[in-house]
This record gives sequence, structure tokens and C-alpha cells, in this order.
Amino acid sequence: MALYRLIRQLLRFVLGVFFRRIEIVGDEHVPVGGPVLFVGNHPNSLIDPAVIIAFGGRTVSFAAKDTLFDSGLLRPILRGLGAVPVRRRTDHGEGPVDNNAFFETLCAALAAGGAVGIFPEGLSHQESQLQPLKTGAARIAIGVLGREGGPCRIVPCGLSYSRPRHFRSALLVQFGEPIVVDDELLAVWGDEAVARIRGLTARVDHDMRALTVNSEDWDTVRVLAGVRRLYQPTGLSLEGRIELARRFNDAWPTVRHHPELRRLYDDVGEYLDRLDVVGLTDRDLDRDLSVWQLARRFYHRVVRVVLWMPLAAPGFVVHVPAAVFIRWAGVTFSPRKDVVATSKLVAGVLLLLLVYAGLGVVGWSIWGLGVSLALAPLLPLSGYATLRVLERYARLRRLVVTVGRFAQFRNEVQALRQERQRLIVAVVDAIVRFKPDDLEPLFLDDHPARLAGTPPHAAPPTEVVS
Repeated sequence: MALYRLIRQLLRFVLGVFFRRIEIVGDEHVPVGGPVLFVGNHPNSLIDPAVIIAFGGRTVSFAAKDTLFDSGLLRPILRGLGAVPVRRRTDHGEGPVDNNAFFETLCAALAAGGAVGIFPEGLSHQESQLQPLKTGAARIAIGVLGREGGPCRIVPCGLSYSRPRHFRSALLVQFGEPIVVDDELLAVWGDEAVARIRGLTARVDHDMRALTVNSEDWDTVRVLAGVRRLYQPTGLSLEGRIELARRFNDAWPTVRHHPELRRLYDDVGEYLDRLDVVGLTDRDLDRDLSVWQLARRFYHRVVRVVLWMPLAAPGFVVHVPAAVFIRWAGVTFSPRKDVVATSKLVAGVLLLLLVYAGLGVVGWSIWGLGVSLALAPLLPLSGYATLRVLERYARLRRLVVTVGRFAQFRNEVQALRQERQRLIVAVVDAIVRFKPDDLEPLFLDDHPARLAGTPPHAAPPTEVVS
């Protein structure tokens, strides 16, 4: 248990560095005791279970493919986290696999009042929607019935990454209301075991979709993200943005047959294409780039770089090459796109630990153990400062590039801004006219917050890590 707590704190720290912003929503839905089965979508390989372990609020055991236990590096970590090996046919090229022992282990852990995590989609993926769920989660939850410990509660988890493969992106973690798997619930699907398993799997699928963005393809996700940007108020939280994206993608298949909505969809797609041509984003057009605002932003970015530079400078020569290598290695050596972020995170942690250890040994040999230990905290502090300097420099560079493009494409920018205003009016009008009557809006369409400020109906996250 002590090893688990240590690993969980380490994961919270590492994830807090890897992601620029983490919002935790709905953690009050996680029962503090009793059997809990976390079920989540699986877009980002080993980062997904790490997120639930770090922020789920319970001691969570996860299923892991048995081939991971062959690694001398991963084996003690997986054991420390209470991971349960599962033998998959795709990993061994064999016929039907008997995982009865695996299911029995997870059922026993739940019956003892523990918490277990599982990803019902199976493999991690980068599809634009949830993949068909396997029945394992339902079988496990039903298998707990009749044992000591009370009924199992299934907690759906939605993991939404703003840019899944990128360092310093944003992450939203949502925990939905638990599904209490007891005899009363199962009676809804009759007495047959197969019908109950299928019914419960369908219920889990429904609740997971309520926490995730699902669309038929990535082009639709892109255009509807543009619609969301045109519609949302400024200052909308990450939770609010994901909720709008989910609603738009859920509603689009039911309204796409309307000719005027199809034309609006095409107009937004063309608007986004024109932005790509000039190298700008919708956010760039929405910003105030007056001379005063430009000077103010430029001043703040330069000042922050200067303030962080003294602490960053000593470790710059260490951390910048490491960052370049990690970025290259994460893309080059990842077997699939959905494991790029995992590769970057693992490579970053291991490389920096090796570099820090090596520098510690060198410092010991030169100045002695006492001085080496005293200087040791400066390395991670310098690394954090280097990260802040690079982020501020990137924002400063982006500001300069944006101003340059505004000057270079003055006429096109003016035309795009006029088109943006036209599209905002068209989008708001379309949503007012075609929104389902039973759908409660996140905010009123004529409320001032739609154009500036935080929407009145958007609940703040319960925890923010940045």
C-alpha cells in the first residue's frame, strides 16, 4: 500500500508536468467505500490508467496485458499498483484464451470492497468515437453479486485530451454518476444471464458516451469544433467546451439532412480552410490586436522570460537537448499514434532520472557528497524554470508570427473577420431554431456571457491542476 501511494503521488506530479492543465470534474460521484468498477474510454495508452490511478480517489487495480509483465522495468511498477495480468489472443496468436482466473481475481478484489479499473473498448485507439464495448465490465460487475461486500458500483470515466500526443496540452477527467449493479437493476433485462450482460454493457456504453465526444470521422470533429468556437462565450471552461463539442457531435447526425445546416457546415469548413492557408486560427481573429494590446502582451511575455531565465540558465544545456530528444524519440519509436504520449512521458522520466543521477555522481566526485546533495534540488527547479521559459518564448514567437501574418494578409484577414461575424450570427440562429426542445442550454443565447465572460450555468471544476 505504501508503494502504491508513493507511485500515485509520483504519477500526480509527472502528469501535472506533462499536461499544462488538468480539470477534474465529478469526483464526488466516486464512492468512498465499497466495490467500485471504473470504466473509461481508452484514447491514450498507458496514460489513461495513470490518470485514473492519480485522480480517482481510490486504490485502483487495473487489468494489464500479460506481455507488459515481461519487462523488468515495468513489472515491479505494475505489481506495486496491483495490476492484474490478462492474456490476450492478439498478443499470442493463439485460439480462444481462458481468462477465468483473471475475472475471478478482479471479482474477488471488488467483493473485498476494493476498486478496479477496466477499459471496455479493449485496445487503446485514435478513432473519432467509442469503439464497441466488450462485455468484460458487465461480467465482472454481475459476478460480484452474491458475494460479501454489497453490490458493485460502476463509475463511468470520460478522458478528453485537447491534443493527445502533445506535451503541455490540456486534459479533462470526468467521473459520471455510478451505476448500482444489483438485483433490481438486472431484473430490467430479465432472468437470462446473456441478456443481463448485454443490457448492462449497453447501459455502460450509454453513460460513457455522455462523457465523451463521439463522431463519425475526424473531419466532422474538426468542423464542429469550429462551430463550437464560433458559438461559445469567452472564458468557457474546458468542461464547458467538451460538453458543447459532445452535444454538437451527438446532434449533427439527426439534423444534417436540413439543407441550410448542410450549407452552414460547408461554410464553416471553408472558413477553417481559409484560416489554414494564411496560418491563423479562429482564436487569432477573436483577439484584440490593437497597438496597445500588442505592446502589453509583448511586454508581459518578455518580462516573464527574463524573470525565469536566471533559474533556467544553469540547467538549460541539460534540459533543452533532453526535450528535443524526447520529442524525437516519442514519435520515432512509438509503434502506434495512440502510444506517442506514453512514449514521451516514459522516455522523459527515465532520461531525466538518468541525467540527474549522472550529474549527481559527477558532482559527488568533484565537490563531495554533502555539496552534491545540497545542489540536487536545483536540477528539477531549473528544469521547471526551463519549461516556463520555453513556454513563454513559444507564446512570444506565436504573437510575433500572428502579427506578421496580420500585416502580410491584411485584406484577407479583414475578409475573414467579416466572414466570422456572419458565421457567428448564422450559428447562433441555427442553434436557436434546431436545438431539441428537451435539451437544457449551457447558457442563454442572448445572455451577455455568450459574447464575454463565463456562462452562468457552467459549473466550475472541483479540482484544477496547472
